[in-house]
This record gives sequence, C-alpha cells and structure tokens, in this order.
Amino acid sequence: MLVILVIGTVGYKQLGVDQFPNVDIPVVVVTTVLPGAAPEEVEIDVTDKIEGAVNQISGIDDLNSVSSEGVSQVIIMFKLEKDTDVAAQEVRDKINTVMRELPSDIEQPVITKVEPGAAPVLYLGLFGKNVSMRDLSELADKKVRRQVETISGVGKVTVIGARDREIQVLMDPLRMRAQGITAVDVMRTLQSQNLMTPGGNLETGPQSVTLRIDGRVNTVQAVADLIVRADSGRLLRLGDVAEVKDTIEAVESLARYDGQEAVVLSIVKQSGTNTIEVVDNVFKRIDAIQKSMPAGVELKVTRDNSQTIRTSVHSVIEHLIVGAVLAALVVLVFLGNARSTVIAAIAIPVSVIGTFGLMWIQGYTLNNITLLALALAVGIVIDDAIVVLENIVRFIDEKHIKPFPAAVLATKEIGLAVLATTLSLMAVFIPVAFIGGIPGRFLKSFGFTMAVSVGV
Repeated sequence: MLVILVIGTVGYKQLGVDQFPNVDIPVVVVTTVLPGAAPEEVEIDVTDKIEGAVNQISGIDDLNSVSSEGVSQVIIMFKLEKDTDVAAQEVRDKINTVMRELPSDIEQPVITKVEPGAAPVLYLGLFGKNVSMRDLSELADKKVRRQVETISGVGKVTVIGARDREIQVLMDPLRMRAQGITAVDVMRTLQSQNLMTPGGNLETGPQSVTLRIDGRVNTVQAVADLIVRADSGRLLRLGDVAEVKDTIEAVESLARYDGQEAVVLSIVKQSGTNTIEVVDNVFKRIDAIQKSMPAGVELKVTRDNSQTIRTSVHSVIEHLIVGAVLAALVVLVFLGNARSTVIAAIAIPVSVIGTFGLMWIQGYTLNNITLLALALAVGIVIDDAIVVLENIVRFIDEKHIKPFPAAVLATKEIGLAVLATTLSLMAVFIPVAFIGGIPGRFLKSFGFTMAVSVGV
C-alpha cells in the first residue's frame, strides 16, 4: 500500500489541471488571401485548385470550403485514426505542388491545425486616461505582448482593439490628371524609393566593410518628398499630387472596459500545458509589467477562463471527499466497529491516490471526466474491503480464531468471489475506453481511470 501511495503521490504532483481531456481532432484548415478578389474569382482561381490538390491525400473524412471576398478557406477533416501532425504535413506538401498554378499576387497559404484546447485562457485589458489609442496600441504590441509571450506555457498572444500607426497617402485626382500620372505611378514610387538594400563590400586595406543603402523614409515629410517623376530638371514630388497624413488605421476590432475604449490581449496556452499553472504564471508577471507602464496606464485582468476550471475541479474534489466520508459512515453503521471502519475506509484513498500514478503515465489530466470517474469509484472500491473485512470479523467472533489466521482463512474462503467481482467491474468499464468517434476520445480517460481505481 505504501508503494502504491508513493507512486500515486508522485504522479499527482505531475498531473495537469484542465476542464476537459486533451482531445486531438485531425482537422486542418488552409487559409489563402487574395487581396481585392471577388468571391467567384477566389473560388475559381484558388479554392478549386487547393481542393483538387488536397483531395488526393488518404484518410480524408470530410472536405469543405468557404470562398469570400479576398479569402479562401479549405477545411479538411480526417478520420480520427489519422495523426494530426502527419495530416498537416501532407496538406503542406500538396499545397506546394500547386503553388505555381495559383495567382502570383496571393499571400502565402497559412496551414493550421484545429486544436480544441487552443481557446484563450486569459484576457488582459490595457487602458488609461488621457492616453491616445495609438500609444496604447504601441504599448500593447511592443511591450506587454512581448513580455507575456516569454512566460512559460503561453502559446500565442493576440491583440484586440489595437489601432496602429498608419501613413495615409490621399491622392488628388485633379492634380494627378494635370501632371499626367496615375495611381500606379504613385504605388511604384512608394515601392521603389522606400526600401533598404545591400550595398556590397568596401575593401579598406586590411579591413572589409559591409555597406547597405538605407532608403527607408523616417518621417511624414520624407514620404511627401519622394520623387514621382523627374522631367527636364523639374522634380515632381509625391506631396505635389497627394496629401500625406500621419494617422491611425481604421477600426477593425473594438474593445471596451467599463465603457472606456481599451486594448485587450487574448492569451492562448500551449497545447497540453496546465491551464491553471499558465494563468498563475501570467498573474505573477502582471505586477512587474504594470510597474514598467507609463503613468496613467493600467493593466487589468478582464476575463479569467481558468476560474470555471478551478470551480468545477474543486466541486468534484469536494464531492469525492464527501462521498468517501459518507461511505465510511455507512460502513460504521452496519459493522458497528470503528476500527473495522477505518480499515475498510483505507481502500478509498489508496485506490484514488494509486490511480494518479497511472493517469500520469498515460498523460491524462485532472479534468471533469477523470474526476467524475474517481468520484464514481469512491462508492465501488470500498465494496470488496467491506465483504472481506466482514468475513474476517465473523471468523474471529463466531469461530474464535485469532486475527492473523482469521484474516488468512476468511480471505481464502471468499477470495475467488471477490476477485470475480472486481474483474467483472473492470470488464464493464474498460470497453468504455474503446468507444469510437469523438465521444470515445473523451471517454477513454474515464474508462481507464475507473477500471484502474477498481483494480487497485
């Protein structure tokens, strides 16, 4: 029993805590952006070609696509037996084979795996009085996001409600027509004169100096001074045919905190990590980040999704403890012997703690499903102990045999029946772990946890 308790205790300390089991569903999404294209154009030029390429992959269960303005999404659902990483790599290989057939102005297709556990676990709000949205957005992106991303267990940080700096070039059609230039000329000017290129090497005796040509604009006035055309000694600058404004981008997402406009950071944990541990790590870092903020800027937790996990886990643990106590009281009422009750009740913690060792080896977490199995097992694991103990007490009281030989003889008498009871219970719960489909993925940990606790 001590060996079982030691293994179980070590396993318990290594277990993660989550709301549900970490279920791997093999779904891969291919997102391709074709700026400015109509949905029909996206479907013909992008979606159909990607679908034709990925349809050759084995193990596809369902293939769907959505073509909207400028965006193509192809959703590939594989059979549950397919490894998600293998499926994503096969999709990536097939996409590479049709890249030449896709329009040249598309952005690189983004291939992502659907992870049910990749929902945000924490939302941080950044707001302040007399602070512009542009400054808040820069703080959120350059300071807060980068510090949060370095925290152990944090997978991705998304900024919501940010409005970044944007240099707008507002072209004047009348002045452009008078000068005989088009919007393409303006675009070409911005692309060719706002760049940084290598300038080769300069040999200076024993030293070699690497040069670069820094042609990037640093100010709004520098953008306005870009030369659109040089004709007979006369320079036509961008500011002559357009107005250059230093402003912020249009609103695409909006976040408010108590009616005040704010910037929110959505934090997603890494797959397979402990949700509560990740959130606690972020909490520890928040104070340090707050101290580095300018005066008037405040960083607050606006939503903590780990609270529901903490509440549900604590609730199930509470039920587990209460169930164990009530089971022991029932035994006390019927046996009428406190010492015998303690001996029988020991089966409950030993079985539960011992199960933690297997859960750790199997990679399970403490979640609603596994804790439900343990709570259900509380009333079952004590059954055999009651039967065996009652028979030993009968040998002592009725046959007046000493405790040690009574324990040996009484157990030998009903040992086979008790073993048959235990094995029949395990035979009931183990098949639950082999149910097919997505429900089977959730119930696998339930079946094994229940069977092992009864077996211990």
